Amino acid sequence: MALNLTPDEKALGKANFLDVTGDLTRRGFMKSMAVAGSAVTVAGAAGYFGYKKLDGKPVKVAIIGTGDEGGVLIGEHNPEFLEIVAICDIRPTNRKRAYTGDKDVALRKGLTKVYGSDAEKNIHQYADYKDMLAKEKEIEAVIIATPLVSHAPIAIDCLKAGKHVLCEKLMARTIGQCKDMIRAAKAADRILSIGHQRHYSMLYAHATEVIRSGILGDVRHIRALWHRNFTWPRMEGGKTRYNPETGEPIVDAGKQAIDAVTKQLLLRDGWTPPIAAEDIAELEKDIRSKYGYKDLVELVRWRLYNRTGGGLMAELGSHQLDACSIFLGKVHPLSVVGVGTHSFYGHEAGDGKPNPREIDDHVFTTFEFPGPNHPKGPNKGKDKDDIVVVTYSSISTNGFEPYGECVTGSRGTMLVENEQNVMLYTERDPNKKSPGTPRSSTATVSSGAKPVVEAGPTWGGPAAAATASGGVSAPISRGYREEMEDFAYCIKLWNDSKGTDRRWPRCPGEVAMADAIIALTANIAMKKRERIEFQDTWFDPASSSVPDGDLKLEIV
Repeated sequence: MALNLTPDEKALGKANFLDVTGDLTRRGFMKSMAVAGSAVTVAGAAGYFGYKKLDGKPVKVAIIGTGDEGGVLIGEHNPEFLEIVAICDIRPTNRKRAYTGDKDVALRKGLTKVYGSDAEKNIHQYADYKDMLAKEKEIEAVIIATPLVSHAPIAIDCLKAGKHVLCEKLMARTIGQCKDMIRAAKAADRILSIGHQRHYSMLYAHATEVIRSGILGDVRHIRALWHRNFTWPRMEGGKTRYNPETGEPIVDAGKQAIDAVTKQLLLRDGWTPPIAAEDIAELEKDIRSKYGYKDLVELVRWRLYNRTGGGLMAELGSHQLDACSIFLGKVHPLSVVGVGTHSFYGHEAGDGKPNPREIDDHVFTTFEFPGPNHPKGPNKGKDKDDIVVVTYSSISTNGFEPYGECVTGSRGTMLVENEQNVMLYTERDPNKKSPGTPRSSTATVSSGAKPVVEAGPTWGGPAAAATASGGVSAPISRGYREEMEDFAYCIKLWNDSKGTDRRWPRCPGEVAMADAIIALTANIAMKKRERIEFQDTWFDPASSSVPDGDLKLEIV
């Protein structure tokens, strides 16, 4: 996120963040940290987000879509809150992986590891979700992790069947579909929650509280990015030999993989996975007539096509614009401009370029958000010039910087890196003599009872600062587990309340629709190469006004 940070400076930034959060907690400005002596530890997520361990049996749930994201949700769910009783996926390879897990991705543990060797016998599997809904009467809720184009129809069918729904992000392919989902949930009297898991990340909760405390001063810019390098050849058939004299391994990379469907050479692009022979054998014949996909490539690589996915803004940018909106007080943006390019990958098979796709492979966007004293800001002020600029970029040909957000204020800068680290740095006060050494930050209270940052020399260096701050060494949760636990808790309250004491998850349909509007309107701005102002009616579920009413989802 910052090009000139050394490893020591990164360590110092992490220590600074822990120093400040600990000091703010001791002074009563933060609730998100527990303080014991000089150590700062992360408070329990359940207590922070307001849910509790369930009384009685866990909520019975089915998973619809067991691919990459569905596999993570299977691996991260807590069986004390949710009991998976059925799974559903069109692809046989995904159904199989739901049980076995993915040895290359720790979060995808698989049902057998969670439920034991009898998982495949006890947890039923389906290819058709409608068949599953008809037969699995005990299901109370469903978790949907299917291609974006199918979110709305599946969610609405499940709501009509009386099931509570947790649907992966982006909420839907069009804003009209988002509004249809909200109306369906209201009509069915069921919970609709959307999987923007940063709403349940303690890391982002801590960062947000620091921003709101005023530590960073006057925030005017947030830079968000998610850059990845998908230009390397995908290799297969490689072997490892060993030098007979030294015993050192010699890796033979093999040869570049060829796509079984398009017959073209493949690059190591996570959105262009190989298509398994087992899937081809079972699905190729009636993929269009039975499941509504143009062909098997569109199903397996749905993120690459405008009809089935929303491109880089929907899949990556929506996460980070969601985080920026939270940082700024859950406000809606005022406008967006952007440029999207198709500068590396091919457009279609046979055009001479690798890994063909319809979506842009590079996107660059600039949003105007209302500041705290703007008429549309948190304080509903009168200053129309109170604007915060948020930039977002996603490129596919270079992975130099880690993904995350950089929040810059008049008194400090905060970096959130890879959903795992937060670093804090103070601005140098020109009225004070520079210590000439790396600075650590502590929070004090001004005469106006407002937290301020003071910087002083850290003579012991970053390692000493981290030790003094009680560094957190445990893996940081990305929020999937907490999101699903709260979903189950909300269902329990919903079922027991008789309409009097209900609770909503932190990202219900109305909140998630705003994220969809941000991402999909950015796509329109890039396509038309024009500045678009966001309309209040777009964010109103009761209004028929949408920015993307001309988008067609039929197969051509």
